[in-house]
Amino acid sequence: MKGIFKYIKQYRIQFIVSLLCIVVVSFLVSYTPIVESGIINYLQEVLDKGIAFDPNVILRIVITLIIMYVAIASIRLFYNMLLTTAIQNMMKSIRNDVQAKIHRMPIRYFDNNPIGDVMSRMINDVESLSNGFQQAFAAIFSAVLQITLIIVLMFVAVTWQFGLIALAMFPIIFIISKVILKLSGPLYSERFRMYGDLTANLQEQYTGYKEISLFNKQADSEAMFEDLMLNLSEKTFKSDFISGLLNPLIFAVTYITLVVVAVVGGVLSFNSLITFGALHAGIRYIWRLANPITQVTQMSVVVQSSIAAGKRVFDFLNEAEELPDFDPAETVTDLKGHIEFKDVSFSYNKQRQILKHLNFEAKPGEMIAIVGPTGSGKTTIINLLMRFYDVNKGEILLDGVNINHIKKDELRTHFGMVLQDTWLFKGSIADNIKYGYDEATMEEIMEAAKTANIDHYINTLPHGYDMVINEEGDNISQGEKQLLTIARAFLANPAILILDEATSTVDTRLELMLQEAMRKIMEGRTSFVIAHRLSTIRNADKIIVLRDGEIIEMGNHEELIAQQGFYEDLYNSQFEEEE
Repeated sequence: MKGIFKYIKQYRIQFIVSLLCIVVVSFLVSYTPIVESGIINYLQEVLDKGIAFDPNVILRIVITLIIMYVAIASIRLFYNMLLTTAIQNMMKSIRNDVQAKIHRMPIRYFDNNPIGDVMSRMINDVESLSNGFQQAFAAIFSAVLQITLIIVLMFVAVTWQFGLIALAMFPIIFIISKVILKLSGPLYSERFRMYGDLTANLQEQYTGYKEISLFNKQADSEAMFEDLMLNLSEKTFKSDFISGLLNPLIFAVTYITLVVVAVVGGVLSFNSLITFGALHAGIRYIWRLANPITQVTQMSVVVQSSIAAGKRVFDFLNEAEELPDFDPAETVTDLKGHIEFKDVSFSYNKQRQILKHLNFEAKPGEMIAIVGPTGSGKTTIINLLMRFYDVNKGEILLDGVNINHIKKDELRTHFGMVLQDTWLFKGSIADNIKYGYDEATMEEIMEAAKTANIDHYINTLPHGYDMVINEEGDNISQGEKQLLTIARAFLANPAILILDEATSTVDTRLELMLQEAMRKIMEGRTSFVIAHRLSTIRNADKIIVLRDGEIIEMGNHEELIAQQGFYEDLYNSQFEEEE
């Protein structure tokens, strides 16, 4: 929570002015019982001394009280507006920083953390932090100040006996509060963690609802959700119930203190040691103490909730970011697309080595196919090429320049990438195709679509290229989505094209057509293709065969078949499966 002070500093003038206003209001609120007791003291003086009653004295006191109450209300209105503006601007800054942080995070973070949990931090936790500041900041400061002023005034303006009695209640309240907060604090932390788990589960179940329906797992999905909800409900109930014990316990202490003040005050008043006005002020002050003490305890629940939420937000903001670009960065001019892997090794964690001493070369314009069983490291090679991850050992060269020495933004402009998992956004088909090249003309968009064999299909749709893809992207088929992403990559006109299972969702006939189109488009450009359908990569200039993170065979299709090794077995197995 230390990070919050950075944001408070940005609006320190508003906070300082608000705090000064709270000081003035707290003093006025604390002083009103003294002014009120003036009426009782005057009436007692009239009765005891037999002096003539002067209504102007009462009128002056009433006018003074009215002025004080109007001043209190006006100042509260002013600082509430000021404070609300400052807090909401501060929360806006936090939300902007969280959003900006996402774009500076390494891919590793999102691979290791559920998307739902990240979304929960951005939305639920930031909102809880905002509510905590809005409700608790002024309330706690005002309450603590009022408690202090009331105790001081009881000693100075009433009687020291009442001051001691009031002070005696605080150790009891402190012990009660400490026990309650110690019990409820961990429950709130666990509660917010479970909010993240619940959001992650909802996101997972929603994106996989077709598979859930296909395998009739609705009951299992409901049971999993119910289990999460029961655990969350249990933590919510326990945290709220334990925190809720504070108020009745503190009120009990306040009532006991009030009885003691009434008894002691009655004895002192009977012996003429204090006036009835002082007794009235003492009782009023004890009642006044109950309100700020209750405020503090009530806000402690909000504060605990905000601390738990804020910790998650600032833990995210403090996460290690993507490593900065090499300084001074190198650039590649007149890019040819010559790529070399030199003794490259990589692991996502220390437990398992994914790639081991890879050495191969992709000459300009070559089509490089990467094949191998699941888990052999095919996609990892692509992750390293795009610098989603950096190599642990060795180097990758682009036209002789180590890609770790090139700025990531510049490096990625040279690559076009089409993944097995398509991503389209809500917008027109034309906007989705030109996503990687904003300046594209309609003619260029249509040409890219023709190359990807999707133009005819688009023209059959309502509104054609202007048809809007909805948020779920379910108003076009999966294969058509894939073709649109291929058209997008073509339009970006990259020097190097990466296809990671890019044609896995289209039929074989269309895939062959795409291969022919890609050969035309990629003439003079380097391309990397990962495919399980080995029949589609027969024309690759070089096929790299991976197993357990090592290159075990390398060559073109005819050379590898002639070797009668692992590739031949892999190639022939797909026809056996089709039979």
